[in-house]
Amino acid sequence: MHIRSFGLLGLAAVLALSSAVWLAPRALGASDSPSISKSTKASIDRGRYLAKIGGCNDCHTAGYAPTGGKVPEAQWLLGDQLGFRGPWGTSYPTNLRLYMQKMSEDDWVKVARSFEPRPPMPWFNVRAMSERDQRAIYRYVRSLGPAGSPAPDALPPNVEPKTPVIAWPAPPK
Repeated sequence: MHIRSFGLLGLAAVLALSSAVWLAPRALGASDSPSISKSTKASIDRGRYLAKIGGCNDCHTAGYAPTGGKVPEAQWLLGDQLGFRGPWGTSYPTNLRLYMQKMSEDDWVKVARSFEPRPPMPWFNVRAMSERDQRAIYRYVRSLGPAGSPAPDALPPNVEPKTPVIAWPAPPK
């Protein structure tokens, strides 16, 4: 097992997620596509912006943070094999591109309003987003199309991970 330590400030930027608009892969991402409205394109562009500045890529895109964001957009939000280990066990960043394919936009908004996944996912930031922004993130992620493999399953505290992990401290009491 490899353990990487990062400052909490670096990881605080972690954000991610994002769910009936059933969009064909890349159909909504094409800037010159005559088949999408200007408002839909604007929503996708806003979702791209939110995913970028919200820190979604920091965890959900392998190599994004260490390279200063120099990962091609085609590889964004595919999840990661790098785990986060703490008192809850080990959690892995979800492949959002596969995750979003499993739900409708309205279902995503319901999830975003109520989910509380394992650390270090900042679910409270997603809940605080406006519905407009939650929908924009969904539309952006869906516009990328399904790709990659699912992330490893979360592990309970007593199971040693076989992947590299970042040791995450217990919160202060």
